[in-house]
Amino acid sequence: MEKSRYRDTWIFGFYLFIDIILFLFSFYLPFVKNLSFDYLREYALIYSLWGTLTILLFIICNLYRTERELTIPKELSLVWKAIILSSVATAAVIYFSKTVILPKPTFIINCLLLLGTFSLWRMVKRFVVRYLVAHGYNNFNTLIIGGGSFAKGLIDEIRQTPYLGLKIVGLLDDFKEKGTEIEGYRVLGRLCDFETLVQQNFVDVVLVTIPGEKEKIAQLINSSGYLNVSIRVIPERFGLSVGLLKSSHIGYIPTIEYITKNIHGTELLGKRMIDMAISGLGLILLLPLFVILAILIKIDSRGPIFYISKRFGKKGRVFNFYKFRSMVSNADDMLSMLKNKNDADGPIFKIKNDPRVTNIGKFLRKYSLDELPQLWNVLKGDMSTVGPRPLPLDQVENSDLKQLKRLGIKPGITGLWQIQGRSDIAFRKLIKWDNWYIKHWSLSLDFRILLRTIPAVLHGKGAY
Repeated sequence: MEKSRYRDTWIFGFYLFIDIILFLFSFYLPFVKNLSFDYLREYALIYSLWGTLTILLFIICNLYRTERELTIPKELSLVWKAIILSSVATAAVIYFSKTVILPKPTFIINCLLLLGTFSLWRMVKRFVVRYLVAHGYNNFNTLIIGGGSFAKGLIDEIRQTPYLGLKIVGLLDDFKEKGTEIEGYRVLGRLCDFETLVQQNFVDVVLVTIPGEKEKIAQLINSSGYLNVSIRVIPERFGLSVGLLKSSHIGYIPTIEYITKNIHGTELLGKRMIDMAISGLGLILLLPLFVILAILIKIDSRGPIFYISKRFGKKGRVFNFYKFRSMVSNADDMLSMLKNKNDADGPIFKIKNDPRVTNIGKFLRKYSLDELPQLWNVLKGDMSTVGPRPLPLDQVENSDLKQLKRLGIKPGITGLWQIQGRSDIAFRKLIKWDNWYIKHWSLSLDFRILLRTIPAVLHGKGAY
């Protein structure tokens, strides 16, 4: 316990020291360039107030602790929130006190430097901590209670998140023989051996995967107090995408509310900012290509340059979906005659050698160049760069309820099915991967999909 307190104090002091250095840099650089030293005392008071307010907000947001479960987007959102609040408060003090005039350009540069330097420092810190923990630094000896399917899924997740530092020492199970291996870890005994094995293996964390055994869980919790271990219970219906457990009381009776996972508001803001940056930059850089493709489309066949159709967006909102036209202009009218030649399963309509596709259209489809105008959909906010693929209205209306989960978030230009096989993928797998993406969404997952989309598109496999 003393060692833990010493470590927390050291971490707090180290983080605070780095923050002070970054404050001095962010304040001093614009000051030297733009302001007069005649008012150094007044400026020092303003900057001291600004820095103190920010540090206090950092403390309130627990940003001087290393919480391993905290995601990078969440930590950055807390940093930005604290800096913005302290900046607004400082601006109010400057405005109402009228003791010193801080030019707006200098104030804005101060804010941007604070946001930039602190964001960079927190990301570097998070990556360094995750690397150290993943390589064994300050790991927690972890005991798993139960050896069923929940335990197997939990072990798999622990292996995929080594930066959490959970070192599994073994399992306890009343229905399996001692020494039995489960996913590479041994069953050490039964639940009656709990206290002995916790002490023998210096266990720090206990993960309980038998939520239905209420009496046994109560006994474990009662024992955990004097054994100085933390106990975490895996909820029985965690497969239903439970993202948050909220505790409250009805009178004196405690309750736990299961809240279905939604993408966090601040993370949605981060995703939207990334989408706007990618789509805006893409539209500018690809403008010459757009012009070339438009000319080729017009030369190749008669009709409009763009194909516009109605698609379902988030929560069923209908929007105009843009593509470069890759078919003859009357392709929709010809659809009824080709229905019996559909090569795709489910409600999707695809033909490998579709007679409606133009010569330039075959090239556009092979390398997904026909999808580029959807950058405009992303910039408008109808779509995201990564997400479930938006299907035509009739294909959604005629499908089962499982597909409706896909409408819970914004559709995307690319997604898991595009990097797995594009048009060659069965419809049921498309739905399965889209639902998996919705359940496990993160900014890092988006980046991985985007990076893998490039070679998948250049290879041209599975597109028609």
